[in-house]
Amino acid sequence: EKQLVESGGGLVHPGGSLRLSCAASGFTFDDYAIGWFRQAPGKEREKVSCISSSDLSTYYPDSVKGRFTISINSAKNTVVLQMDSLKPEDTAVYYCAADPWYSGGYYYTCPPRGDYRGRGTQVTVSS
Repeated sequence: EKQLVESGGGLVHPGGSLRLSCAASGFTFDDYAIGWFRQAPGKEREKVSCISSSDLSTYYPDSVKGRFTISINSAKNTVVLQMDSLKPEDTAVYYCAADPWYSGGYYYTCPPRGDYRGRGTQVTVSS
């Protein structure tokens, strides 16, 4: 069975750091677009970081640029999201998703559909 499992969430003070991991089982991240998304209660889902395992291109929205860093550990079949300088507005459930990086004639850095998606991990930033 192909699965994604997130880990590393928790409670942190404003200005602190957390490191989230997304581990794949049943398949490898070779030639995949992997993304981290978040959703807070009453808010729309937000894309926070993506990486293509094929060309290592990355994407960050302005809301996290300079604070979040995404990387891939191919040996461990894991994608890591390093989150620094956390703010209360970063509080949300974070989950990872993945799709093949090439589909329908397009190359993707961010997964367009989320064929594979984890259950999420809670991140709470509060004093």
